[in-house]
Amino acid sequence: MNNLLRPLTLSGVLLFLGLPLCAPSTAAGDALPRTVQKALKHHKLESHALSLAAIPLNGPGQTTAYNADVSVNPASTMKLVTTYAALELLGPAHQWQTEFYADGPIREGVLNGNLYLKGGGDPKLNMEKLWLLLRDLRAHGVQTVSGDLVLDRSHFVQPQLPEFDDDGGDETRPFLVAPDSLLINLNAQRFTTRNELGRVYISTEPPIESVRIDNRVRSLPATKTCSAWPQVHYKPIRQSDGVTVVVSGELAQGCDHQHYLSVLDHASYAGGAVRSIWKELGGQILGNDRIDAVPEDARMLVRAQSPALTEIIRDINKYSNNTMAKQLFLSLGAQFRTPADPDDAMAAQRVIRQWLARKGIKSSHLVMENGSGLSREERVSARGMAQLLQDAWRSPYAAEFISSMPLAAMDGTMRKRLRSTNVAGKAHIKTGTLNNVRAIAGYSRDINGNTWAVVAILNHPRPYGASAVLDQVLLDLYQQPKNQRNTAHR
Repeated sequence: MNNLLRPLTLSGVLLFLGLPLCAPSTAAGDALPRTVQKALKHHKLESHALSLAAIPLNGPGQTTAYNADVSVNPASTMKLVTTYAALELLGPAHQWQTEFYADGPIREGVLNGNLYLKGGGDPKLNMEKLWLLLRDLRAHGVQTVSGDLVLDRSHFVQPQLPEFDDDGGDETRPFLVAPDSLLINLNAQRFTTRNELGRVYISTEPPIESVRIDNRVRSLPATKTCSAWPQVHYKPIRQSDGVTVVVSGELAQGCDHQHYLSVLDHASYAGGAVRSIWKELGGQILGNDRIDAVPEDARMLVRAQSPALTEIIRDINKYSNNTMAKQLFLSLGAQFRTPADPDDAMAAQRVIRQWLARKGIKSSHLVMENGSGLSREERVSARGMAQLLQDAWRSPYAAEFISSMPLAAMDGTMRKRLRSTNVAGKAHIKTGTLNNVRAIAGYSRDINGNTWAVVAILNHPRPYGASAVLDQVLLDLYQQPKNQRNTAHR
């Protein structure tokens, strides 16, 4: 049975009941365009699997709604709800903070006490930013820490959400990383395997001591091209004192391979990353790693600010970053949490519900779990999503929101789609993909230069060829009657 049809059981779902923002025109199309029907038939997909809504925003045109009020899984197009809410509720200039504290004096380069690293939920605390933060700590006069490295991960009240059931069966894939108050470098390690003069070398970044390499890669003679290489495989083996990654396969001379894995929990990764950089800077931490809150009487030594929210949502939407979207969702909850909220996911759901209600946007189909779309539970309707896009078009932050989405045929998850078509460069489209979902949502121009909000979501047990169907939706939308006078204004 298709899991999209099972009853919803997620507790505390986000439900909105009432009328749409603006009722569709009585002349609104209730049938699929012929070209889209043909594409569905060509790929052996039933028409009822597709939900479609298209609304003209600044010019003439007929609203199209097909299966638009059906509850469907949106996959990563759900990120548009999270990022738009964050823009308006947190503000485009919002930043996150990461701080180091000390509970003892600094004398002659020695911090006589513990060093605390307090996470503030920064979605983009990468290795470069951590390196700069530790450089600032070094410049503050600290070389040796006599006590422990204490990790404060208390910023979020973490929800107890089910792990995503990934069909790949590989829990080390970076897109599965869960959110955390102290998220460093998306909790991912880069493994680089290279063959130099017949000898295979493997390195990791960051070089965390608890992650060890068992190199079993066989060297092969040089080839004219490395395009067929490498045949390299990575198998993590968890142990009591860390992880050993067995790297096997074969690699020709002069070739290299890069692979990203998430093999450590958040605390182990954060502590290992700090220690690796601190060691490179000539510092020492004599104590152990542990998790605890920063004491009230500790003093702050250095602080790092994240990029502004506008840059964060660009990464989330352009590249469909699930972990960053989850961080942002929990950040909304943490910012507006009340004592009545059991956790930050529930707080975020409440805040977004209230935000939409103030706007007059109501939907009986919206269900949010983690705000990223990497979920079997999250739901929208095509009409509800299109109305959200219609509202965002009028927002003071419309430019920031629209520019965060992939540009057709040019960048992000749309860079390889719709090339050599009239839609190339004319549509900002967020994509969504799960094993049984293909989706697009965003803004697209027509032949007259007018802009439409468009949402097309296909839920099917075997959605093979569905991306071509969704591309056809955009191609058909582009072909509006020519030379219609633009009488509507934003």
